[in-house]
Amino acid sequence: MNWGRRFRLSAWRLNGWPIVKGVIQMASITTDVATHEGKVAVRNIVPSLSFKDRAEEAVNFYVSVFKNSRIVSIDRWPANAPIPEGKVLNATFELNGREYRAFDGGEHFTFTDAFSLVAICETQRELDEVWDKLASGGGQEGPCGWVTDRFGVSWQVVPAALEEMMANPKGGNTKAVMDALLQMGKLDLKTLEAAYKKR
Repeated sequence: MNWGRRFRLSAWRLNGWPIVKGVIQMASITTDVATHEGKVAVRNIVPSLSFKDRAEEAVNFYVSVFKNSRIVSIDRWPANAPIPEGKVLNATFELNGREYRAFDGGEHFTFTDAFSLVAICETQRELDEVWDKLASGGGQEGPCGWVTDRFGVSWQVVPAALEEMMANPKGGNTKAVMDALLQMGKLDLKTLEAAYKKR
């Protein structure tokens, strides 16, 4: 489901209820735009996570996992709204210093592997810790460095060195790296580095 279709569906499901901060502001697109050689200037572009009804729980969990993370603000649905009173109308939060948004939108919002967040780790210890936390509490470990957390959001947990290896085929055996990666669940940096050194 693309965003345009999702927005129309949300507006229809919510019977025209004004949810400026819940949906429209989620896209973080201002109406004051300027075009430059066919491109459009906007204030910001912010990833938005649309939950059925667990946005606040998810946001609290995410900021507990990553350093340099915090909840900036939470606005809630009032009484007599299409979504139960007290649920999240708009949550603004930061993960590793980057802004995200989240809200509770009702039954028609679900997550798929078509969208994922990528956590790039410097060390195996860091990778292990992030992986274990994301998989905890009912999350599902997947292949090739993928894990789905307890809220249904997909993550890729990868070592920074993997990107460097794959970007430099002249420096090592990138095919061997990929072959090794395809056999893994959680990625193992030492194994990937050994594969890269194969001749």
